Amino acid sequence: MAKTCAFKAEIRQMLDLVIHSLYSKKEIFLRELISNGSDAIDRAKYLALTDKTIAPEAPEWQITLRADATAHTLTVEDNGLGMSAEEMEEALGTIAKSGSKAFAEALKAGEETNIPELIGKFGVGFYAAFMVADTVTVESLRRGENQKPARWMSAGDGEYTMDEGTRTVPGTAITLHLRDDQTQFAEEWTLRDLVRRYSDFIAYPVYLEVEGKEKKDEERKPLNTMVALWKRPKSDVKPEEYEAFYRQTLRGVGEPLKVLHIAAEGTLEYRALLFIPKTVGMEMLMPGNKHGLSLYVRNVFIGDEIEELTPSWLRFLKGVVDSSDLPLNVSREMLQDDAIIRKIRADLTNRVLKALAEMAKEKPEDFETFTVALGDFLKEGFHSDWENKEKITELMRFKNLKDGKFTGLKAYKEAMPEGQKAIYMLTADTEQAARQSPCLEQLKAKGYDVLFLTTPVDQFIASELYEYDKTPIVFADKGDLGLDEDEKKKELEAAKETLQPTLDAFAKQLEKTVKEVRLTSRLTDSPCCLVQDPEALPPSMRRMMEAMGQTVPEEKHILELNPDHPLIKAVSAETDETRRVDAIDLLYGQACLAEGTLPPDPARFNALVAQLMSR
Repeated sequence: MAKTCAFKAEIRQMLDLVIHSLYSKKEIFLRELISNGSDAIDRAKYLALTDKTIAPEAPEWQITLRADATAHTLTVEDNGLGMSAEEMEEALGTIAKSGSKAFAEALKAGEETNIPELIGKFGVGFYAAFMVADTVTVESLRRGENQKPARWMSAGDGEYTMDEGTRTVPGTAITLHLRDDQTQFAEEWTLRDLVRRYSDFIAYPVYLEVEGKEKKDEERKPLNTMVALWKRPKSDVKPEEYEAFYRQTLRGVGEPLKVLHIAAEGTLEYRALLFIPKTVGMEMLMPGNKHGLSLYVRNVFIGDEIEELTPSWLRFLKGVVDSSDLPLNVSREMLQDDAIIRKIRADLTNRVLKALAEMAKEKPEDFETFTVALGDFLKEGFHSDWENKEKITELMRFKNLKDGKFTGLKAYKEAMPEGQKAIYMLTADTEQAARQSPCLEQLKAKGYDVLFLTTPVDQFIASELYEYDKTPIVFADKGDLGLDEDEKKKELEAAKETLQPTLDAFAKQLEKTVKEVRLTSRLTDSPCCLVQDPEALPPSMRRMMEAMGQTVPEEKHILELNPDHPLIKAVSAETDETRRVDAIDLLYGQACLAEGTLPPDPARFNALVAQLMSR
């Protein structure tokens, strides 16, 4: 005898919330219904261990989708435990009443062990069906002796109808009469795509039957692969399986540089399969492009590009994370504030840094490949991730002056000759420009190595590099290098007395462009160079910021003169005022070019060079 029941007022409000607000994508309904079917099978298998009437025939456990594009219907059927009329009314008549949760809690209350890992919530997830259907019918027959079929039907309008069912085989069939604007969910290609995307790793086969399409035995193949690679023991997975997953599922290019197969246990339990690529994909170069790992909850796909799982500087990672501690209907908003996600994020970051450190030690060639392709991401982390700054510092690499190889701060310090008291660096647009800088001449003469900072990210971190392992870091083009011995200082003082008129002439003529003119021992071959105050922005950084349209504060550099250079002596001895003015402009323009910037008046500089050449 059919009976019609009304949902309570608060339940009607909850139903409205589920249909219109809980899920951002309507297609999620299929994931939820398949997950419920999987749970029903899990429960049947578990109870069958002690109750032989549950599954005496040892069935092939499966989930079947039946699509009828003409009738605009979709049926999701499982041969799991099924529900009695009482269980159906309790589970479906109460929003968010979780059969899975109640089942697990009932088992945990006793002394049972090996409880199946349930993934669905037969309540909230089930009602996602009303996002695409105007009517939902549930037919179910519970496994066991003397059970009767039952039918539940509702239009999601505040009422539901209970009646005797006609089902003759155990399990549950949920039939959705699709809304007129949602009929694509009865199309074969749509269903195949959604199962592959959201339920590919459900533990039971998901079959598809399409009304009007002739059935062939060879066509009866599951839509899902059923094997979650990250759930398998690491020792059982072959390298070619990792590579296939990387290319086909994660759309990686070529072979990954490193695979991290993680099974975290203890207070924090999750599984992950991460890949460090060999090259930067084009998606990394696209402005505003999203990043992040794919998130699964007990093999069920929640979403990709989950940025909350990793810090932004690790956006080069590809992979999946599977947590059993998150609710299946977790939303993006919930992820942002979820303590479990924050713990997973911290743990993943530590594991990646540890793997990179091991790579640097055991496979230096691979780590150099990583440095060339992805090293700037690490430096971005140095700038933004204070918690991991020390670990990242050990992994950063820079090209060196000595042999052009990538060198870390630890290796640099260990190779410092006796008497060297600082680590020397230089910022420039390119490695070639750095090598040609006159600011290196004194360091070269002493046999000191220099690390070059030549990438855009390097410009940002330069201002944060003060010391390493209690050794100061000094930039070759800033301030005084502090390398002069007492004898050299005396020589500079004596030269200053002789060349003071020349210094005054340079300072007066260049007062609008330079802060100070002074003598230096920094130079051995060049007549002059421009250096900065210790707190000033590097010229390459200034140019980059200007190119980005940012306002850059005006900063005057210091012009240093080599008192032993013939050109400086010639200017000092010049009596023709016009020729001296031209010579000063030429020398200043030369210093600008050596720094990587244009002279203040390029046309005048070119004319002076032409005049000099003609003379």
